[in-house]
Amino acid sequence: MARTTIDLDTLRRYAIARSLFTPTTLPRAITKLGFVQADPIRAPARAQDLTLRHRVQDYRAGDLERRYPRLSVEEDFFVNYGFLPRATQALMHPRVPRTRWSPARWRKADEVLAFVRERGNVHPREVDACFQHGRVSNWFGGMSSATTQLLDGMHYRGMLRIARREGGIRVYAARDADAPRVDRAEVARRLDTLIDVIVAKYAPLPARSLGQLVGHLRAGVPQWADARAAALTRAKARLPGTHFDGVDWYWPEGENPASRRYGLDDELRLLAPFDPIVWDRTRFEAFWGWAYRFEAYTPAPKRKLGYYALPMLWRGAVIGWGNLGTEGGRLRADFGYVSGRAPKDRAFRAALDTELGRLGDFLGI
Repeated sequence: MARTTIDLDTLRRYAIARSLFTPTTLPRAITKLGFVQADPIRAPARAQDLTLRHRVQDYRAGDLERRYPRLSVEEDFFVNYGFLPRATQALMHPRVPRTRWSPARWRKADEVLAFVRERGNVHPREVDACFQHGRVSNWFGGMSSATTQLLDGMHYRGMLRIARREGGIRVYAARDADAPRVDRAEVARRLDTLIDVIVAKYAPLPARSLGQLVGHLRAGVPQWADARAAALTRAKARLPGTHFDGVDWYWPEGENPASRRYGLDDELRLLAPFDPIVWDRTRFEAFWGWAYRFEAYTPAPKRKLGYYALPMLWRGAVIGWGNLGTEGGRLRADFGYVSGRAPKDRAFRAALDTELGRLGDFLGI
């Protein structure tokens, strides 16, 4: 598709405004986002809740988990693990993992599947009590419940779905069987659709990031690994975009980054580390000229920003970060700034106070 000439300021404004759409209902927000990345850390809330609070009217921490059983949404792998519309999830199945199970492993899985079908919804401890699978080594060298590993594998293979969570623990139900494996033309169609979901969430995307995200689809569709390169080539040919400062950028068909509809407001927002505005670190550095790093798994002495630093967006710029928590029923917040100090503008102080007030409401404190 023909390329237009659009500068970096326009792309930055477009990226922010299109992602921070007018808050709507939870189902509509998930549909519009296409995918919400999940993370179990609460600092001060889970990443999925921190992402949705900017895009859902009157959203409160935990609303997604509470309402999940009534939504047409599934937990599953896409480019990462998270929540996505059921219709999108169906495009990735029947999934064929790269790791093959032995006949003995399949027999165990079939026994557990029959147990789940009989019970309806089951907690992992019910399965463990019935089958007593014991404990096994996990991928990072520790020990895990063999039942948990088996259930995870069955979920990934599409045998089970997440029915709900209890105290953060997955409760499983049997998943309806998928249609037979699809032909080559259908694989191409599905991959094109999945890439459109990626682009719609993270646009505008530099070419490097688009390639990285298509690579991440190996988590969602490992069975189509050999078809991803051709799908990426098709995407670059059909998607609109621009070439600026040596970089190709892409966005969804039908959108115009230069449109006046993509305007910025004066609200200050503390974003989740996995929020679509800041997720792409290549784009982040191009837009804001500094490197944001997620440091929850970095040894404390080596952290520069903090355990769970939330990027601070104000007036079209990410000017710093905040580390937040709760203590004694109060919100505790520590901030850092790229310039070394907070802006002296009174409007900034008012905007920050307003955001902290919204966070308090969101957390129920």
